Amino acid sequence: MGDIYWRFVAALALVVALIFACAWIAKRLGLGGRMATPRGKRRLSIQEVLPLDGKRRLVLVKRDEVEHLVVIGLNSDLVVETGINARAARPEAEFGAMLPGASA
Repeated sequence: MGDIYWRFVAALALVVALIFACAWIAKRLGLGGRMATPRGKRRLSIQEVLPLDGKRRLVLVKRDEVEHLVVIGLNSDLVVETGINARAARPEAEFGAMLPGASA
């Protein structure tokens, strides 16, 4: 009688392991619940999130090297600024060129 229970537990463990293996393979192939995109080739990303209060957040979204600033609330969303050039928004990249003796 105990042999039947051990077989059941072993079969259940095997099925659960197969489910996890299939999920891992699907994730590696880019089939993890979103449109299939090559790894590292996504066009849309969230750069930063800043909570303003308990109901609103300020979100910096990046799409195709262009950033958009959005306030997200419970009942309304507001685009604050759009078309921010992601490369020009990084002042530390231009700071080195302002130093004396820096080659341009």
